[in-house]
Amino acid sequence: MDIALTQRLSFKQAGLTVLVAFILGTLLSLIQVSVDYASEDASINREIRALLEVSHNPATRIAYNIDAELAQELVAGLLRSPAVIGAEIIDNHGAILASTSRPRLESDLRILNDFLFGATRHFEDLLFIAQEPHEALGTLHLTIDTYVFGSHFLRRALLTFITGFALSLLLSLILLVLFYFMLTKPLVGVIGALSNRDPRRPNDAPLPYPAGHERDEIGELVSVTNRQLADIGHEIAQRHDAEQRLSQYLNELESIVSIRTDELQAANARLQHSNQELELARSDAVTVARARSVFLAAMSHEIRTPLNGLLGMLTLALDGPLNTEQRQQLSIAHDSGKVLVELLNDILDLSKFEAGQLELEHIAFDLGALIEETASLLSQNAAANVELTCLIDPQLPAQLLGDPTRVRQIVSNLLSNALKFTHAGRVDVRVSHSPTGVRIAVRDSGIGIPVNAQARIFQPFAQAGVDITREYGGTGLGLALTQRLCEAMHGQLSLSSQLGMGSEFYASLPLVSAQTATALPRLQGRVAALCPANSGLAELLGTLLPAWGLDYQRRDPDNTLEILDADILISDRPEPLEELRSQLRLPILLVTAYGNFIPTERASQMAPFEQLARPLARATLYQALQRALQPQQGTLDSALPSATPANGGGRVLLVEDNPVNQLVAQGMLRKMGCEVLVAAHGAQALELLEQHAIDLVLMDCNMPVMDGYEASRRIRQSGRWPDLPIIALTANALPDERERCRAAGMNDYLAKPFRREELAARLKLWLDVRKPQ
Repeated sequence: MDIALTQRLSFKQAGLTVLVAFILGTLLSLIQVSVDYASEDASINREIRALLEVSHNPATRIAYNIDAELAQELVAGLLRSPAVIGAEIIDNHGAILASTSRPRLESDLRILNDFLFGATRHFEDLLFIAQEPHEALGTLHLTIDTYVFGSHFLRRALLTFITGFALSLLLSLILLVLFYFMLTKPLVGVIGALSNRDPRRPNDAPLPYPAGHERDEIGELVSVTNRQLADIGHEIAQRHDAEQRLSQYLNELESIVSIRTDELQAANARLQHSNQELELARSDAVTVARARSVFLAAMSHEIRTPLNGLLGMLTLALDGPLNTEQRQQLSIAHDSGKVLVELLNDILDLSKFEAGQLELEHIAFDLGALIEETASLLSQNAAANVELTCLIDPQLPAQLLGDPTRVRQIVSNLLSNALKFTHAGRVDVRVSHSPTGVRIAVRDSGIGIPVNAQARIFQPFAQAGVDITREYGGTGLGLALTQRLCEAMHGQLSLSSQLGMGSEFYASLPLVSAQTATALPRLQGRVAALCPANSGLAELLGTLLPAWGLDYQRRDPDNTLEILDADILISDRPEPLEELRSQLRLPILLVTAYGNFIPTERASQMAPFEQLARPLARATLYQALQRALQPQQGTLDSALPSATPANGGGRVLLVEDNPVNQLVAQGMLRKMGCEVLVAAHGAQALELLEQHAIDLVLMDCNMPVMDGYEASRRIRQSGRWPDLPIIALTANALPDERERCRAAGMNDYLAKPFRREELAARLKLWLDVRKPQ
């Protein structure tokens, strides 16, 4: 082993020890020199003071006798002292009696001496006689060279430092030898023994202990090393054993892998065969799905086309002169046709869910107006003793983002269900705004739903019980479809019901606000209402009228004599109004069901008087109150506004190949005051457009010669009628049909069979757009 001297432990240990001893010795030498310095400095002053004391009496006699000769001898005698380099005697008048001096001694140590003790020191001794200590006879001055004393001190200090350094050097040599034999040599022996061992034979004889070190740290190091070597030997033996077993396992694994490879090749062959079969099955499934889509489209078209003719003819027949029995029979047939349409729509929607083809729009719409329109359309299904009310939260945003068609479908299904099972009482539609969207609640006072049937009613083709199906009819698709629509919008449909106490359905939909609610101009006036406290009209008026700035008060219908001074009276029953008209001349608003209006003759006798249909829409109520409270802006009407569009005289081109559907559409359009031109196919429609000025086109999609898609594309490509509204009439209700119509250039979409109200709404929308502003 070749380790440099400066890297050995003995050298490092001795070096550290000597360094510590040298530092301590130096500190002690400095302390000793400092004490010697202080003693030497004090001895200078003591010796000179002693010299002054010896010279005091002779100098006093000389000053007293003024003997210059003796004074000169005295100062010369003082100069014999090695430290004195100057002496003089001065009398009390300042005259020098004697003076002498000599130069300082020069040496290399002079600078250090002058730094420590100063170059010279001056001493004075006042001369006086013992009898007169206060009477000075003169002064003895001495100048002392400090080098005489300082040179002795410097030699002693130098000797002190040299002695300390020599002792430190000697100590380091002694410690170096001792540490070598006590530390380095035993460790070198242990290292040499470890170096000579064969690492492949860890189980050889253990390392020997250095002599005299069996129980100290070196002996403990040897013991630990021996234990580690033994553990290493044991691990090497285990590793050899593991390597042998691993070799055996690898041989076995090679055999297993070979077997598994053969099995995997066979499995891959079977899997490829299965994949081929799955691909064939997938192709068959795609073919079946396409066939089903084609079948659904065909069935939708083939069923809706005759239904459109059936319902249209029944509607036209109901508008004609009929006796009571004929009207009842036609009404039953018309209602049955509507049930067929609803059933067809539900089946198509369920098939869209199953095929994953349901697509949701994300457009802005007015939820409050949508609900009021839906409730108004369904109000004819309400029983005579059922009060239908729409309660819209005043804080509801004016516009929400979502799919208005599907939201209307949800409200329609829930409201139709509530009206079907409610014979008397109330059916309320409540809409409230929440931070996460909107909450639509439909509450009725009908028959209720048993607890054990509440989960079952959301399954397709399931109802609360067999007796319900037998008594009320229905297919059980409405609630199932409604729940799936809510889930498709990331919402939730829940139910709270008690048998015999009614039901309440909650539809929570995450519809985002697109436009905040706008406040209507505030009205001024006092409104009195004759209605029960538990009626829907009372709750509606109590919510809306104060928000519009009106002073509202309610009275029971049987307590008409307590009607306070008011500007307008609102009532939900006509019985007390004729009696009140003879007492009051204020305007009257009567809110009743659609078919319970007072005849025109009686209404004219009660003027100013206006009848409003239930459910009461906010806009309708506000406009009626505005007309009544501000008569200069308009007069009260005595009848319900007509459902026909206020755009009579528009010329409509009807493109339809089915003769029955032609008759139905012509009858509806003419009753709305429209002039109708009929074309049997698209080519004929293009010819009529060249010959006549047309305001709107109702375009059937499937026709011979030229279908509606091609005809619409040619109309748009010609550039001659860029703003002409084209409304598609199609019996295909599948989801891609609307996009196909838009791609062809059509503006709107109306699925067959359509109702007169739906047709009127489309005409009003697009003909109003065409009117000059």
